[in-house]
Amino acid sequence: MSNDNTISGKPGVSPAAGYAGDVAPAMAWQLLTERKDAILIDVRTRAEWSYVGLPDLGSLGKKPTLIEWQVFPSMQVNADFVAALSGAVANKDTPLLFLCRSGVRSVAAAKAISAAGYSTCLNVSEGFEGPLDAHAKRGAAGGWKAAGLPWRQT
Repeated sequence: MSNDNTISGKPGVSPAAGYAGDVAPAMAWQLLTERKDAILIDVRTRAEWSYVGLPDLGSLGKKPTLIEWQVFPSMQVNADFVAALSGAVANKDTPLLFLCRSGVRSVAAAKAISAAGYSTCLNVSEGFEGPLDAHAKRGAAGGWKAAGLPWRQT
C-alpha cells in the first residue's frame, strides 16, 4: 500500500456509489496496519459497544473512534454525527473505515461523511458480526469477529 491517500481502486476495495468503496474485514485490518493515519470509526450504538464488544486495535497502537450513527434506544439518526466526526478528525484526506453490526449503517455513515468532503470513506462490509447464519445468529458467518480479527468485551 502506498503512502498516498489513493486507496479506492486498489485491490481489495470494491467501488461504491457515494463513498470510496467497500472492504472486507481482513482488508480493513490490513489498511489499519499499513496506514498509520487510517482510523476505524465504529458507528454502532453504546449498547452494542458494551454488550457485543469492540474491535481491539491495541496491537496497532490505535483505538476505534466511537460515534453512534443511530442513537440508542430511539435509533434516530444522530443529528450530531457529522459534527462529531469532523471534530475528531480534522484532515479530510484521512482514510476512514466505517464499521457497524452488519455493514448497513456504516454505508449510510460513509456516504454522509463523504458528502461532508472527506475523500476516503470506506465501509467494512459484513460489519462486526456479519449476517445471520443458518441458526439465525450473528458472529460466525462473516464480519470482523468471524474473520478472527482482534476484539474484546468491555
